[in-house]
Amino acid sequence: MKKLILLLALLSPSIVRANTVTPQFTTGSMNSTTTTTQTIVETEQVQVFGAAVNTWSGSNITSSASAGISGGDAVFTVTDTTLPWTLETTVRAAGITEQRDYTRNYTINSTTTSLSVFSQ
Repeated sequence: MKKLILLLALLSPSIVRANTVTPQFTTGSMNSTTTTTQTIVETEQVQVFGAAVNTWSGSNITSSASAGISGGDAVFTVTDTTLPWTLETTVRAAGITEQRDYTRNYTINSTTTSLSVFSQ
């Protein structure tokens, strides 16, 4: 019997009344300011590759070699010893010829200000 009464009490409709809420203001405004800072670090690495280079140039110079300058047996001789002479040789292995590393830092500051106005 107690269970039946409890079940009827739970299933019977009940009256719910809401109280009216009246705000205590008529107008108003609100300011909001948001400030953000963003930091970006950019790193860049550049590598330049080159082929093997074995060259020579000069004036008043003669060269004798069985395999050219890269063979290792090149002999350079001044042609006329009474005249000025120049000799320039370039020997470079294949691979990285240049490497550059860059680091850039960016700091971005942002400020947003908003105004909200409301009335009743």
